[in-house]
Amino acid sequence: MTQAILQPVITLVLWSMVMWGWLYATRIPAMMKAGTRLDPTQPRDVMLGGLPPRVRWKADNYNHLMEQPTLFYATALTLALMGQGDGLNLWLAWAYVALRVVHSLIQALVNVILWRFAVFMAASGVLVVLAVRAAMAAF
Repeated sequence: MTQAILQPVITLVLWSMVMWGWLYATRIPAMMKAGTRLDPTQPRDVMLGGLPPRVRWKADNYNHLMEQPTLFYATALTLALMGQGDGLNLWLAWAYVALRVVHSLIQALVNVILWRFAVFMAASGVLVVLAVRAAMAAF
């Protein structure tokens, strides 16, 4: 098994935990300042909708890190198990992680949608190439 590709996998997991911490470090004080009542009968968006956008951006990004990156994890782990987790595949994995970190920073700090979309599309393209390379190795 080529284990080098596990480094970008773990890096993205750790980055996700950074975003998780950041969302609560901003959300909890904002909720306290706004006097937000925790009401289990209200949908989350209604209950937290009064929080400032800069606070919500961190949570939105954390949710994004739970979506498409799951495909990255599956692809990278598959490549590692097939002994294909080095060379170009490793570079692609690091590129994907770097782009996702940039995406997070854009969304969490300034949330310029066109910038965020461009970085998302670049990361998606890298993931497609990585997935195709995994498919070629598997079949």
